[in-house]
This record gives sequence, structure tokens and C-alpha cells, in this order.
Amino acid sequence: MMSIWGKVFGGFTGLALGGPLGAILGAVAGHAYDTMKSEKAGISSSIDGRQVAFTTAVIVLSAKMAKVDGHVDRKEVDAFKKIFDIPPSEVEGVGRIFNEAKQNSIGFEPYAKQISDMFHEDRAVLEELLGALFYIAKADGEIHQNEVQFCAEISKIFGLSDRDFERLKTIHLASWRDGGGDQSESLSAYGVLGVKPEASEKEVKQAYRKLVRDYHPDRLIAEGLPQEFIELANEKLAVINNAFDQIQKQRGFS
Repeated sequence: MMSIWGKVFGGFTGLALGGPLGAILGAVAGHAYDTMKSEKAGISSSIDGRQVAFTTAVIVLSAKMAKVDGHVDRKEVDAFKKIFDIPPSEVEGVGRIFNEAKQNSIGFEPYAKQISDMFHEDRAVLEELLGALFYIAKADGEIHQNEVQFCAEISKIFGLSDRDFERLKTIHLASWRDGGGDQSESLSAYGVLGVKPEASEKEVKQAYRKLVRDYHPDRLIAEGLPQEFIELANEKLAVINNAFDQIQKQRGFS
């Protein structure tokens, strides 16, 4: 099976993808780009197209986020490579896309809008992309407020609610996984599931089961998440499971 890198750099050109994401691939490849004026430009229903778009969007949006941070920390670069599991032969190609996105004058909004349009029926995949941005942002040991704001603006373009964004922020940034106090751990566990501390046992279980169903790695891959991102998806699922286990033990229900 061809890796996502073979799909991105091995002939699946910007012209094939279309839209602003295709334009940046075209610029890196060094050939002319057809703007594709159709309203559906850049919208691909194939798994290959969706995987290439997702991967390119993570690279581009990470580069745009680096601009709001003001610098690129070595730990952020290492986190970026870890998420992608980039083979040495493809590091240079990824770097070209990253640098092109960082240097061009286009804002992040068109790229976020295109990927939102492609995955508008698969919100869980969009959440995985946002999770990748959180992962990179916190890699240097702290997350800056402008990075949080950047992710919040991406979330709005993706059509996620404020409640959804707070849940994702809790999953990826909460202190309870790093030894927070009992009270903060309990509140964060509820935040991971997206429910209030006073939620009933039934509501807690329903929220947990929905998250496990929606964000199961197999389902995400079927919707267009590249295999190379599965480790990040598994980490998120582990956080969800741990949060439910914590609430379950605290309340004493089975």
C-alpha cells in the first residue's frame, strides 16, 4: 500500500487536488496551477484525495501557526516529524511545503475553509486535524495564548461549537494527565467527555459511548484519516477511556 507520502509527492499533483491546498502543492512542484473556478474546486470524494488534502492541510496550518507563535522551536519541529512519521527521503519535500506556506501572503482561512468543505460530514476527522495542531503547539512545553486563539479560529471555520472546542482543548491541554490535583483531575475528566460534573450516570455513559464510536481509529481511517496519523488518534482515544474510568471509579457505577 502506498504511504501518504507517496500520494502527496508521487504524482498526485496540486492540479489533481485543486483549491488553495492544490495551489500550494503546485507551487512546490514548480508547475502552473489551474485555478479551477468551479464551485466544487478542490472537493474530492476519493480516499486518496481526502488523505492528501488532510496531510497537506496539517503541514500548511502548522506553518501558519508557527507565524503567530513568532518562532519555530526545535521541539515543535520534532513533534511535527513524530506526528507524520516522516521517512528521511521525504523530509525535504515536507519542508518545502511548510516553508512555502509560511512565506506566502495568503492567510490560513482559505486552507481551513477548503478542508472544512471536504470533511463537513466527517467532523471527527476535522477534530483530529485540530488535535494535531494542539499537539505541535504544546511541544515546546508551553502553549501561547495566540496559538490557542489560532486553534479557536480554525475550530470556528470547521463549524465546531464552543463546547466542542473546550472539550478538545481539555483533551489535549488538560493538566490532569500530568499530575494535576484531585479536583482539577475530576473537572478535566468531565471536560474530556464534554459533560458537566452534575451530569447523570446515563448522560456520562452516552457521551462516552458516542465519543468512542465517533473517534475509533478504524472509522477515522475509513473517513479519510491517513494511517500515518493513527498514533495520535489512539492517544486521544486513550485519554477518553481514562477520563471515563476516572469518573466511573469516583461515582462507583459499572
